Amino acid sequence: MSCPILRRIEVIGIPYGEEVLPGDDVGKIIVEAAAKAGIEILDGDIIVVSHKVVSKAEGRVVDLRSVEPSEKAVEIARRTDKDPRLVEVVLREAAEVLKVERGHIITLTRHGIVCANSGVDQSNAGGQDRVVLLPLDPDESARKIRRRILELTGRRVAVIISDTYGRPFRLGVINLAIGFAGINPFRSYVGKPDRDGYIMRVTQVAVVDEIAAAAELVIGQGRENTPFAIVRSVEYDECEDCGFRDIYMRREDWLFR
Repeated sequence: MSCPILRRIEVIGIPYGEEVLPGDDVGKIIVEAAAKAGIEILDGDIIVVSHKVVSKAEGRVVDLRSVEPSEKAVEIARRTDKDPRLVEVVLREAAEVLKVERGHIITLTRHGIVCANSGVDQSNAGGQDRVVLLPLDPDESARKIRRRILELTGRRVAVIISDTYGRPFRLGVINLAIGFAGINPFRSYVGKPDRDGYIMRVTQVAVVDEIAAAAELVIGQGRENTPFAIVRSVEYDECEDCGFRDIYMRREDWLFR
């Protein structure tokens, strides 16, 4: 009787307590922060990056004092008990407002993400009356970080940009991938037999979301000053052309509306 193969992964937080500013080089920050912590970046590592670091470096921060709310924003603000200026930013970031109910604004963002408030976040924004938006193109942000890490270290890694979201019919939030580079987002079991010989027909595991969720255990929600994580020893297929479009579900396939 053969012995089972022991499988293990590592999730390593990379601390960084400085405020990220527009124009900062996120790839360089990651490399330097890892070195300072005594962490060597290896080939095959998956670097998970909190989107707020990327957004701040790309200048995706809005001062609400500069925002003039529209009539629609004022009306939705009244229904949801929210700041009209915040609602205006949410509307600007939305491709479509899907639902306004019980104090919540659910939107479809320009990226194709269904979420609350178009991903606009007031926490850890760097000051009062400031909000952080999602990166304009999280996939491109991930590609730039990946290229920069390769330039600085010679290591081929995958990069995932993550953000925190709720899920239908479940309490609590988890981290999910909103952009990525260098990794196939799926591990497919389609056409493969299970232990009893049943041929699986539809099972595809979204490994980029699983990795992002695992990384949150060390990244946390900002208070930990750990905006980056290395997830190591995960088996994945490298992919140069994969991106968020590959995991976005077409609207006609939505089951929950």
